[in-house]
Amino acid sequence: MKNIFIFFALSFLILNQKDLMSQTIIYDFNNQSDLSSWVIVNDDVMGGISSCEMSLDNNGNGIFEGQISTANNGGFSSIRLNLDKIDVKEGAYLQIRLKGDNKEYQFRIKTNRMDYYSYVIPFKTSDEWETIRIPLKDMYPSFRGRKLDMNNYSDDYFEQITFLVGNKKNETFKLSIDSIVLFN
Repeated sequence: MKNIFIFFALSFLILNQKDLMSQTIIYDFNNQSDLSSWVIVNDDVMGGISSCEMSLDNNGNGIFEGQISTANNGGFSSIRLNLDKIDVKEGAYLQIRLKGDNKEYQFRIKTNRMDYYSYVIPFKTSDEWETIRIPLKDMYPSFRGRKLDMNNYSDDYFEQITFLVGNKKNETFKLSIDSIVLFN
């Protein structure tokens, strides 16, 4: 009987591991959000003409939208947020509640905001609200669209997050973001 109790207790703990992890809200968009800390970085830094903006909708969701142009060797738009150091433990993951436009985006982090490379994970969106889960260990190092010959993310903190769209074609895009939460 004691062994059965231990089995059920351990099963409960394993099934509810998410509940045992600490949660850190990285960003929770709302009607009072100050978007001035979000920085727009488009391909115009290298001659392109893509454009985007970051705004709030009537429900307080962050709206990252714009126009991608491949003219002048362009083709991407991004928004980034510098953070105070966010501590990370092994097994950590991010949960992002968002609604897209059936396009692919990238989520990126930088351990140090001054690093030349980011850790990247692409994700496909739907036109419905959904919560995506991003295990940090699955994020690979990349610089200017090229995967680097380095290990996936394994650091114990990060200082910057970025959303990027760049699907190598001319298109409009719109990504609605509700919240970004770290489970540690």
